[in-house]
Formats: sequence, C-alpha cells, structure tokens
Amino acid sequence: MTKAIWTTDNIGDQSGKTVIITGSNSGIGKETVKQLAAKGAKVIMAVRNLEKGRQAMTDIKQEVVNADIEVRQLDLSDLKSVRAFSDTIHRDMTSLDMLINNAGIMMCPKASTADGFDIQVGTNHFGHFALTALLFPLLCAAKHSRLVVVSSIAHKMAKINLDDVNWTTRKYDKNKAYFESKLANTLFAYEYVKRFSSQPNAPRLTLGHPGWTSTGLQQHVSYLPLLNKFFAQAPKDGALPTLRAATDETAVNGDFFGPANFFELRGHPVHVSASSESKNQADGERLWSISEDLTDVSFAMPTPTQVAS
Repeated sequence: MTKAIWTTDNIGDQSGKTVIITGSNSGIGKETVKQLAAKGAKVIMAVRNLEKGRQAMTDIKQEVVNADIEVRQLDLSDLKSVRAFSDTIHRDMTSLDMLINNAGIMMCPKASTADGFDIQVGTNHFGHFALTALLFPLLCAAKHSRLVVVSSIAHKMAKINLDDVNWTTRKYDKNKAYFESKLANTLFAYEYVKRFSSQPNAPRLTLGHPGWTSTGLQQHVSYLPLLNKFFAQAPKDGALPTLRAATDETAVNGDFFGPANFFELRGHPVHVSASSESKNQADGERLWSISEDLTDVSFAMPTPTQVAS
C-alpha cells in the first residue's frame, strides 16, 4: 500500500496563530511565510534587511491578498539585535504560537559576528539559541505551541569540535564550519527535547531540512548553480519539510522531516533520521552550557502564575 504524499493541502487552518519565521525574505523562509499566511496565520517576518523583507511581504500579498504579515528587523549575528527584537515581541505580545528558526548562512568566508563568534556558528546556532531562550516564556504561554529547527542534511557530514567551536585556533574551513553549525542546530534540538519534553507547557520541538534546494544561501559556492540543474528542487518544494514540521499534528517532540528521494536531496517530506552525532548527549549538554555562557542567555520554565498571566 502506497503512503499518501504530504503536500500543502495537509496544512490545517492556522487562524488565530502567531508565527515568527527568521530569515524569511527569500528562499524557503519566504515560501513558508506564504503558505502559513495562506492558511490564516499571522506571520512576523524576522529579517536582517528590512527593505528586502518588505519587498518579500509585498510579493506574498500579491498572491495571498488577505495575508496578515508584518516585518521586523533581526540580525542573528548581533546579540544586541536579538535582544532588541525579543524586547519588541514581549512588548507587543503575551504569547507566541510558533517560532521557526529558519535563517542561516552557508559556506561563507571567515568572519566574526558582532560578539566575536565565528560568523557561521554565530548566526546559525548562537543567535537562534539566544532568540529561542528569550522568547521561550511566550511560547510556554501559548497552548500547543511549537518550535521548529531548520537544519541541513550537511549536519550528517560533521563532528563538532567543542574545544574550538568558534574556529579561533583551527585553520578555517568554510565547508566544515557550515557543517558544524548545522550539527549544532540538531544537537541543540535533541538536548532541548531531553530537557523539556516532560514539561507540559514547553513547546513541542520538531525539525526539518530542505534537502538540496536552490536558494540564495548558495551564493558563496561557485559550483552549486551548475549542479542545481541536476539535483536541486525549487524553494516551494524545499519548504515542505519545514511546513510539515510546523503543522503536522501527529508529530511528536524530536520528529525530523526531510525529502523522501535520492539520499534526502529532493521529494515530498517524510520522517528522516538525524546523525548519531546529533544525539551525543555529552556533546549536547556541553554545547548547551557553552551557548549559555557565550550568549549570557538561559532557558527557564515560567511559573504557573506567569503562564496563567
């Protein structure tokens, strides 16, 4: 018996939900905004470049006329920006139904964030770690809230070096730095599940990866446009694992979705497995501790009184 193929038709009504999506002015992030807005969600596009974000919002509203979307500035490579964004969300909202940590950079030259982190792990992991921790109380205040971590199949090619997570002593390898940053995303996810899955008010965490999708993320890798002709899928298809992770009501904590075909490079979204390195508990615990120390942000379950208020 052939299993049913999951498509955007499987997304239920999202009316009444508020969703934040990072890095959503292009690629799979933009497509995720469009599909969730089309299903009735209020979507906050958290983007580094406001001009590009507003143009993306305009584009989406031409297709989804009644879309409820707003654009806010967020630079994940700068913890001051992360805190400022979080402050505005806390000012304007008492709860948050969903946070989709989609933003990322890929295989870029060596550089540092505003806080001195390696640019790739700093943006892809540390920025999202701080953002999630700061918004955690709002997620806990919403019933059936969800946290979605967008990883990459590249996490399977990494073994993280926690003695030099910011590449201060190693010779820089932009490919390995990217792989490690995406492994950090999955290590965070499974450490989160271990810490909070027994907490009834904590958001459910699910993961997705887009396989090989043609997006602007590939700008620093010269050979990818040629290979895209043979292997890549379009952003509307690459967004499906994220959308399933965000909306599949049967999904449980730690479920991971990716493309079904050709070594998870393309196809409809199905359950996939993370690497064994992603579930290394010692590494997960240590990365969590390092992340708290370097970002000066920690997760705390709100008290029942805080949740009720």
